[in-house]
Amino acid sequence: MNIHGRLVFGIQVDTETRCAHYHKEIDRIAIKFYCCHQYFPCYKCHTECGCGQPKIWPNNYFDEKAILCGSCGHELTISQYLTCQSTCPNCHSEFNPGCNLHAHLYFETDIGS
Repeated sequence: MNIHGRLVFGIQVDTETRCAHYHKEIDRIAIKFYCCHQYFPCYKCHTECGCGQPKIWPNNYFDEKAILCGSCGHELTISQYLTCQSTCPNCHSEFNPGCNLHAHLYFETDIGS
């Protein structure tokens, strides 16, 4: 699906990047995966539709734009996303704070890396 000029891949992706797996009002980000540089709403969508070679973003790439706000289309760097307190710095839409529980699946962190 084309969302604010960016292709977002996944299962039943809506216009704000919600998917079949995560579809609450506040589920409104897509993550560019390090392995394939394609946007997906979640790791489950990437597992089902992605490249099959999941890799996490190394911390020396945290200045890369890899998060898409589904509300306004603003791209955040990984550092911005990890410190934004679950709010888009551009449009102030709320992101799901529960996504922090999965950060280790996308980004090099102290947990799981």
